[in-house]
Amino acid sequence: MEHSDIEADDYNDSAESIRLTVPKDAAGGRLDAVLAKLLPDYSRSRLARWIDDGSILLDGKGATPKTKLWGGEAVVLTLDTDPQESAFQPEPLDFPVVYEDAALVVIDKPAGLVVHPAAGNWSGTLLNGLLHRYPELAGVPRAGIVHRLDKDTSGLMVVARTLKAQTELVRQLQARTVKRHYLAIAQGVLPRDGTVDAPIGRDPRNRLKMAVVGNGKPAVTHYSVLERYARHTLVECRLETGRTHQIRVHMAHLHHPLAADPVYGGKPGSQPPAVAAALAALNRQALHAARLSLVHPETGSSPVWESPLPDDMQQLIRQLREHSA
Repeated sequence: MEHSDIEADDYNDSAESIRLTVPKDAAGGRLDAVLAKLLPDYSRSRLARWIDDGSILLDGKGATPKTKLWGGEAVVLTLDTDPQESAFQPEPLDFPVVYEDAALVVIDKPAGLVVHPAAGNWSGTLLNGLLHRYPELAGVPRAGIVHRLDKDTSGLMVVARTLKAQTELVRQLQARTVKRHYLAIAQGVLPRDGTVDAPIGRDPRNRLKMAVVGNGKPAVTHYSVLERYARHTLVECRLETGRTHQIRVHMAHLHHPLAADPVYGGKPGSQPPAVAAALAALNRQALHAARLSLVHPETGSSPVWESPLPDDMQQLIRQLREHSA
């Protein structure tokens, strides 16, 4: 096939557009097949997808992958990087590591850090930072992540550094031998310790939320009262299962949603000014993954890691104690 005149800012995925002229000897060929030869950096299926979604124009107009060419047509490819295709990229990111060895890493995740790329957060996630700090994680599914914390939940989570370790940790999660203890501040005064055994699934009235629903997946949360205040309770929650938003949904199901939870919290009612200021400063659900234990996938030992409450939750507790006193 004759040389085609290709113009681009740079001939790669960062180019804003590529312009070329179909060679005369391409007459009679299909648009997708000809472009696959002219632009070998892109697969024929990707080019066909771009043709279908209008990212490729032929003489200024839309076309189909099967469009027959005459030769001499002007082709313009406008590149719009698919965020999902570029999401799993290493990025320098600072995050606290409390333990690491050849098999696993334990991270004390700060509130506000997204764990995994998804709509609205295709970069700057913990996964991106893990790939930068531990390049070998590129060969482990999900960069070794075996369980997640919500963006605004702080605390401990474990990441596997090898496929063997990840397989074993996933097995332990399923067997419920990974122990996860959370500290949470709930609205209202809980009278006693208890267990919530209620299935969780998508809220049928709001697909962006989770809820206790009859056809949901089994979910069990044990909770213990640690300290009562005038209008709140400090509780420890222990997970048997790991459903999305499990503690937040289960506590709301008890009519004691977590303090400052923007999704499940409801209206907390009037608060003393100092308490209201501490809740506003928290600006997230009052939930912290404080304790993590598991069976080490290589040594068979049973290490335990603990993380102190972050400053924002400590400040809220100080105000709750002062108001209660």
